[in-house]
Amino acid sequence: MTATLSSTLGLRHGRELPPICSDVRQKQRISIDTLPPEVKAPFPSDPVIPLRTKTTKEFQEDVERAVQSGDWREVREFYLTTFDSFIEINAAFKREANGSFNTIDDSGVNAKFVNAVYDALLSTPQDIQKSVLKGIINSLLREWKGPRTKDDLRAYLILVQNPQYSSTSTYVIYAHLLRQIAALSEADHHFLVHWLKKLSARRFRQLVERLLQFISTRLFPAEPDELPPLAKCSWWIPSATKVLGLFNAANSVSSSPIMPFTDFYNITLEHIDFMEEYRTWQNYGNSNRFSFCQFPFILSTVVKKAIIQKDSEQQMISQARQSLVSKVSRRQRVDMNLLFLNIKVRRAQLLSDSLDELMRKRCDLKKKLRVTFVGEAGLDMGGLTKEWFLLLVRQIFHTDYGMFTYMKDSRCHWFSSWKCDNYSEFQLVGTLMGLAVYNSIALDIHFPLYCYRKLLTPPTAPCDQNSVIGMATATLDDLQQIMPELAHGLGELLSYEGNVEEDFYLTFQVFQEEMGMVKSFNLKPGGDKIPVTKQNRKEYVQLYVDFLLNKSIYKQFAAFYHGFHSVCASDALMLLRPEEVEMLVCGSPELDMSALQKAAQYEGYSKTDSTVRCFWDVVLAFPPELQKKLLHFATGSDRVPVGGMADLNFKISKIEVPTDWLPISHTCFNQICLPPYRTRKELKHKLTIAISNAEGFGLE
Repeated sequence: MTATLSSTLGLRHGRELPPICSDVRQKQRISIDTLPPEVKAPFPSDPVIPLRTKTTKEFQEDVERAVQSGDWREVREFYLTTFDSFIEINAAFKREANGSFNTIDDSGVNAKFVNAVYDALLSTPQDIQKSVLKGIINSLLREWKGPRTKDDLRAYLILVQNPQYSSTSTYVIYAHLLRQIAALSEADHHFLVHWLKKLSARRFRQLVERLLQFISTRLFPAEPDELPPLAKCSWWIPSATKVLGLFNAANSVSSSPIMPFTDFYNITLEHIDFMEEYRTWQNYGNSNRFSFCQFPFILSTVVKKAIIQKDSEQQMISQARQSLVSKVSRRQRVDMNLLFLNIKVRRAQLLSDSLDELMRKRCDLKKKLRVTFVGEAGLDMGGLTKEWFLLLVRQIFHTDYGMFTYMKDSRCHWFSSWKCDNYSEFQLVGTLMGLAVYNSIALDIHFPLYCYRKLLTPPTAPCDQNSVIGMATATLDDLQQIMPELAHGLGELLSYEGNVEEDFYLTFQVFQEEMGMVKSFNLKPGGDKIPVTKQNRKEYVQLYVDFLLNKSIYKQFAAFYHGFHSVCASDALMLLRPEEVEMLVCGSPELDMSALQKAAQYEGYSKTDSTVRCFWDVVLAFPPELQKKLLHFATGSDRVPVGGMADLNFKISKIEVPTDWLPISHTCFNQICLPPYRTRKELKHKLTIAISNAEGFGLE
């Protein structure tokens, strides 16, 4: 058996490696009589670890001597011994050989030594590298069912960092390691998650990228025979994805993210049948039937948006089919307008007409949107739809309208807390956001991230109209996003060292201004008679934050929530993070002007004309703030659609006017019109003036 395992290292793919299963483990026990007692034991418990005294410095000196002399015997012996078993791995890398290290706070692993050993490994002779892989095979085969000790978890933590797994020739071994880690208990995973977050950011990123590459290569091998047939190793991708989930969890529980959540996206998955993955997930949930939708962190926003749109389209097609069948069965004339959500509005009555139309046609919200302005000729090829969104958003969010308050310090809008009999206009805003997602329109809306967390609480609208919605747990950090000055004051209250009751003179009663009148609200029953003290100040702050962000605006937000979910009623919302909902509604803040240049279309100009070349020279040299202003000037939003710059259909048109004119834009068509400026300096001067004064100027 040992000879067979060793021989796999000489094969290109290592196809001979036996599966890790109970039969193989049983055979191993019978045929190998020389196994140490601690490995023979079916339930190993705290074995005595051999004492190894080699330090990082001594190891590095050994390697240096070997490089210079060509004599690798000492280094070879170290690698051969160290990776021979889980016991030896702990002996080499545990800071104290027989220390317990049984807490999530400290793995007990000498990370510096692990890094040094792995950093040197790929530079050693091939026979040493093969001996390490052989040792890992033997280590994995010795592991049988039963509870894992913390030393076992330490070994897994160390083995998963091996840089040899970057090569496809080691993928068979890597896959078996990942399967064993994926199969660990939830309690063991909890330990690993907290130990993984202590890795250096560089090492952490390397391991995440290696797992993503493993999944991509397994899905789309460079050569047909590069890996074993997929049918024989269908467990590879589920195992790797589950282990990647541990890294994602570690990233989430870290005090600050080790890497952006978007770096966990696997763009390769944009080329698979993700709707089949989605249907599998809908039908089987989180059962043993694997679907990438069980691990939404790996799916890009592009995939999630496509799933939401296709899911809504299927619902729309189903509704349209029912309508058509009903018409035909009654021998009525079929009107193709049945396939669209047709909105007809008067410009002078834009808000009230829009509200009436959406309320009257709420059964058609999932259909393709088509807008008509009464008294104006022309078909809606996308421009009128975008103009309708732009005009509505500007009107609704205008401070004079009073639905939303603009917070100058945080530069975002928040819900006004005034009470009224009808909150249908808040429902309209939610519906607008849902329609924007469904119709791929990026809205120039500035809500704090907490708003999108509320929208996902819960992610699918409950059937019971009386169910509580939008009551996301609110913290002082959430308030900081919206009312930073108040959040700072409450933070000072929490850290105050003096006499809180006498110096602040607060009770569990707060005051809010509504329509020019100051009203009082008790945070708890009898709150006006309960003083805030050092003992209860945490409760006071928590109740006050919850009041401001949840209770005081509950009816407004509930209407807003139902409006959004009336369009985006999809299980796919459960796949989204709040940040991703924001990206779907508003677009991405990450600008790539080079990508915009590549995707740009021209009318009256060609890309080689001097005016166009000057334009791109100027724009690419602009600081980010001016680039955002340019995008806002041309499209009505300073953010990019989820699909990237190419989805903007950005156009530069020639306008035959004197060169002392400023550029103008048609935001409904993402179009900028340039006079034929003769010099770069002239173009930069005129363009900067136009985009810096864009609000209410130069926009059509």
